[in-house]
Amino acid sequence: MAIGVLLVAALLVGRFALTERTGVPDITTERVYDRTQFVAELTQAGFALGDAAHVRIFKREHKLELWLKRADGRYALFRDYDICKFSGALGPKLKEGDRQAPEGFYRVASSQLNPNSRHHLSFNLGFPNAFDRQLGRTGSALMVHGGCSSVGCYAITDASVDEVYAVVEAALSNGQDAVDVHVFPFRMTATALAAEGGNTWAPFWRNLKAGYDLFEASGRPPKVGACRGEYRFGADAEGPECAVIAAWS
Repeated sequence: MAIGVLLVAALLVGRFALTERTGVPDITTERVYDRTQFVAELTQAGFALGDAAHVRIFKREHKLELWLKRADGRYALFRDYDICKFSGALGPKLKEGDRQAPEGFYRVASSQLNPNSRHHLSFNLGFPNAFDRQLGRTGSALMVHGGCSSVGCYAITDASVDEVYAVVEAALSNGQDAVDVHVFPFRMTATALAAEGGNTWAPFWRNLKAGYDLFEASGRPPKVGACRGEYRFGADAEGPECAVIAAWS
């Protein structure tokens, strides 16, 4: 009798979900988070579910920032979240299986959301983007997800991804065409970048800093293009040799 009760309970809290990497069914534990308090905190900060969103990730600091658009068109920081785990070191992802988490400029559309993730909830960064493809970089299923394990992804715990996913999903449902997700090796201050001047990836990081600085100055994610293996921004991203960084269609 006791065994039967336990089996029924397991069925009530368990579900089948497809793993991001193999497509093999995996039994996971489904947790339902009450978002009432979260919505109240959004309201208190002057925001609402459905506001346009922007995400920034900083590897060294292990932080994910969630920004929301205000009435004046500028984005303001709502909350930052600890990144529980990312794999690899500072520097971009180069190829499938290198266990590196990506760096660069990505866009997330509704088709990249995975409500059936084995890690509670997740969204695909869209790697490789047009820039990555121009450089021949390969990889797949690079996500922001719950839990605290990573093979090239950014794991921010179930509770945190529940909030971030709710905001991204609501923004897309409310008409935002794509959510910009900018991933940096560290906070791109002049001092931090100068300290890495001898690093192999210093030229790449200086390119990332150009986009970082534009957002810092304007409060708006810039238009980003991939132009012969270099990121360009704003009007410079629209040349004939450029491919716009786009979300999945």
